[in-house]
Amino acid sequence: MSDEVDKMLQQAFDFADEENFDDALKLYNLALKKDPDNINALVDKGVTLQNMGRLKQAIRTYDKALLISPNFIDALLNKGAALHSDQKYSDAIKCYDAALKIDKKCAMALAYKGLSLGEMGRLQDALKLFKKALSLDKHFDLADISKQIAQDLLKSIKEKKSKTQ
Repeated sequence: MSDEVDKMLQQAFDFADEENFDDALKLYNLALKKDPDNINALVDKGVTLQNMGRLKQAIRTYDKALLISPNFIDALLNKGAALHSDQKYSDAIKCYDAALKIDKKCAMALAYKGLSLGEMGRLQDALKLFKKALSLDKHFDLADISKQIAQDLLKSIKEKKSKTQ
């Protein structure tokens, strides 16, 4: 990869970090014209599109990245997150499962899969995944917060059931 493309990608990343998504997208597109198979540029472009709420475009961009590198965990996780945001939880879970086949100790894939399962009403399964993610990374805030929410929801459901019986 050339220094010119590296500089473009760094500037694009900085723009995205400052929530200047339009300028970031322009630079990602320019960098990809010069280096169309740049997997990191594709994933970062997908994240930028996702942050702009352009989920379908983000998913297509992640798909391009996965055509180049089918086992690229960042692309799988981000595609899953975009699908989750689009309320396509089963499809999101397929992405997380693919990531877990590559790295069964990927705490983020476990936690994200738990979020999708939780959205599908499978709180017990979600809770198990949050606990497993925390066993791998005890400082993973998303897993910790989600575990707490799942436990509270399960407790609330049990209390409602006991009141109606």
